Amino acid sequence: MRSLTFGDKTLIMGVINVTSDSFYRDSRVLNEEKAIERGLFFIESGADIVDIGGMSTRPGSESIDIEKELKRVIPVVKGIRSRSDVFLSVDTYNPEVAEQAVAQGADIINDISGLSFNNGLEEVVSHKGVYIILMHMRGKPADMQKRAVYNDVINEVVEELDISIVKALGAGINKEKIILDPGIGFAKLAEHNLTLLRNLPFLKEKGYPVIVGLSRKSFLGALTGLEPEERLIPTVAANAISIFQGVDIIRVHDVKEAVITAQISDAIRNAQTRI
Repeated sequence: MRSLTFGDKTLIMGVINVTSDSFYRDSRVLNEEKAIERGLFFIESGADIVDIGGMSTRPGSESIDIEKELKRVIPVVKGIRSRSDVFLSVDTYNPEVAEQAVAQGADIINDISGLSFNNGLEEVVSHKGVYIILMHMRGKPADMQKRAVYNDVINEVVEELDISIVKALGAGINKEKIILDPGIGFAKLAEHNLTLLRNLPFLKEKGYPVIVGLSRKSFLGALTGLEPEERLIPTVAANAISIFQGVDIIRVHDVKEAVITAQISDAIRNAQTRI
């Protein structure tokens, strides 16, 4: 299996939502060929990873039938893989979807549940030898915001991610294949998101690569009063600060702008410091 390289530069993950109800309207695409074209456009724009999801996980969203998820996701994975060797990620917590996606060339399983659904996903990932993104979330998207209650959000998120890590390692997933995601916006209020972003180095101390998905999210709207379609500038600002805090991957809807954000942020972060 191929390996991602972390540390040289911030990696850009472009999001394709093969859904009709994702929170950001402009990210939705249900037509197979258009989804493939968007993936290829992301690659031309500088994406290191393309993330394909067939089920919305916005707050309040419900799960969908696995056959419908497969029908949405697998042809897009197959279509992009036939035209590019870019790293492909599939945003799913269903082991059946993960297995078929990897068979068609996916390199990463992006699991919002952090293996908390106990459905055998860890065995699929271990057997296939692919990467897994372990995201922090409580409950399911339909009810997660009711569970956004913390005494110490930093320690609690890290402790709960530790449970995910133990489960992954126990299933035989290689430590080098684990990526952590604090789950910005998932079972979090705006103040929780801000605290987690301010303290990303604490999560980095776990010794795993870290990804954040901030693109156009509601906490940016809570701060600015802007709708999702207007949140590009807040997204750029939040991503730049997160890169300075040490994240390895940023997950975005706007790849070209993210590439430029990372170029500048990485250059400043890696510049010589005064002794």
